[in-house]
Amino acid sequence: MKYLLLLLVVMGLVFLSGVRKGRAGGGNGPGSGRGPDGGPRDPHQGAEAAMMVSCAECGTHLPQSEAFPGRGGHFCCAEHRQRHEARQGHG
Repeated sequence: MKYLLLLLVVMGLVFLSGVRKGRAGGGNGPGSGRGPDGGPRDPHQGAEAAMMVSCAECGTHLPQSEAFPGRGGHFCCAEHRQRHEARQGHG
């Protein structure tokens, strides 16, 4: 019984030293979730926002850089562009 208690005390001390080490120096490294000032890290920092457009055929939103431009707007795929343009030509 006393060995079990001794083991629990040792494990508690190891855990507490690890927690303190994480909070003190070096706690702002990669993967810590903290920024250089110790505050929360912004996941969008440094990332540029992409201009979003919607497909004129189905309404799916996608980045403008991935869209298929055509008569009548932007499209998510070549098939939707062709379908929309064919319908507009006969309308």
